[in-house]
Order: sequence, then structure tokens, then C-alpha cells
Amino acid sequence: MSETTAKKKPVLSREKMYQTILSPLVTEKAAGLGEKSQVSFKVTLGATKPEIKASVEALFGVTVVSVNTLVVKGKTKRVRGREGVRSDWKKAVVRLAEGQSIDLTTGLA
Repeated sequence: MSETTAKKKPVLSREKMYQTILSPLVTEKAAGLGEKSQVSFKVTLGATKPEIKASVEALFGVTVVSVNTLVVKGKTKRVRGREGVRSDWKKAVVRLAEGQSIDLTTGLA
């Protein structure tokens, strides 16, 4: 690969990394993915896969193999007869390298 076609790793500030990864998803399905060395996160709608990968690698000190993202559409809810719509949000499923894991019970440094 030449230098012009090589993929460049995004340069993110520590603050931008914390703003990209909003929270881990703690659900039964996410816990099941943990056995396959995958972790789910709630991320900002504008976050890209390379940004998510760089953020997870820097914040948690692990090697990320792949990132899959999907936009979860907000549900329509009714409160006292009035309809409202919850906001859309983005989910990122991050696959870690073999033998690595992220302990979500401890805080970040």
C-alpha cells in the first residue's frame, strides 16, 4: 500500500474520546456477547467506526478487531394521551482481540 491509500488512524483528544463513548450497554444480550469477546456501547450519533475504535483502544487499553454500528430508532410513546417520540441513538458492538476483555464494573482512570 502506498502512503496515499493507507488508512489513517484518527487523532482524537482525550475529551473527544469520552464524548464519543457515552456508556456501556448492560443487557442480557450484551452479556451474552461478552462470551464471544464483544462489548456493546452507546455512542453519539455522529461517531464513525474509526473514531469508536480509537476511543475504545485508548480508554480501555485493548486491541479492537472490528466495530459494527447500528442506529436504534426511538419508540413512539404515549403519556396522558399525548404522543411523543424518544430520541434515536447509536449502538456500537466492538469485537476485541482474542483473550482480551473489558471489565465494566471498574471505573476509567
